[in-house]
Amino acid sequence: MRLENRVSVVTGGGSGIGAEICRFFAAEGAIVAVVDLRSEAAEEVAARIKKTGGRAVAWTADVSDRQMVEKTADDIEAKLGPLAIWVNNAGVSRIVPFLECTEQLWDLTLQINLKGAFIGCQSAIRRMLPRRQGIILNMSSQSGKIGNSHYAAYCASKFGIIGLTQSLAVEFAKKGIRVNALCPGVVFTPLWNEMIKDYAQKRALKMEEVQPYLESKIPMGRLCTPEDVARTAVFLASDDAAYITGQAINISGGAIMH
Repeated sequence: MRLENRVSVVTGGGSGIGAEICRFFAAEGAIVAVVDLRSEAAEEVAARIKKTGGRAVAWTADVSDRQMVEKTADDIEAKLGPLAIWVNNAGVSRIVPFLECTEQLWDLTLQINLKGAFIGCQSAIRRMLPRRQGIILNMSSQSGKIGNSHYAAYCASKFGIIGLTQSLAVEFAKKGIRVNALCPGVVFTPLWNEMIKDYAQKRALKMEEVQPYLESKIPMGRLCTPEDVARTAVFLASDDAAYITGQAINISGGAIMH
């Protein structure tokens, strides 16, 4: 098992990509802290993992609240042991024309996606430094590589995550901490399902035409899945990726190649 006995925190672990990362980490032997703003969702994911013989505990936290995140990190270490892996996965997204993007939506998107990753990174690194080892994975997106219309706030946050990742990778490489970013293409998670209507309107499509349209833009001919992202997360969190840091890994079926 590639992650055996490694205490792993996954924010936004209650659904979608986060839940799948939790499941894959547990299958590789990790002790998983499922962190989500929705306590019932976190509990459900942890329960499913335990039913299959894995080890997982649920926590409730708002990633943009430093005091809550720090307390959660302390509680996790007290209950499970020293942090080995921290995945900043929690995020929000809205499809909205730029001139209709309110300051409230802009602030919320950057507060959760970028500030949340910033707080998570600080919380993790402070606890990893004394042991001079640790892995941080930040969830960016293909929208962190190439801008797209109607995604101004989201793109800004995801480009920012890649910059944060590269900066931390350089600063802490000699201190035993690796930091990488994941850049998935479109994944039909509950978050994306909420946006399909807006995307269809943006492209003048019927809702049932959205998936085929998106697939037609991908060389491999299919959308990214939560499993695709989770497998990549396992690799980057494992010793197989011991010489990889500061990278923003595309998981896009060839749609993005830089």
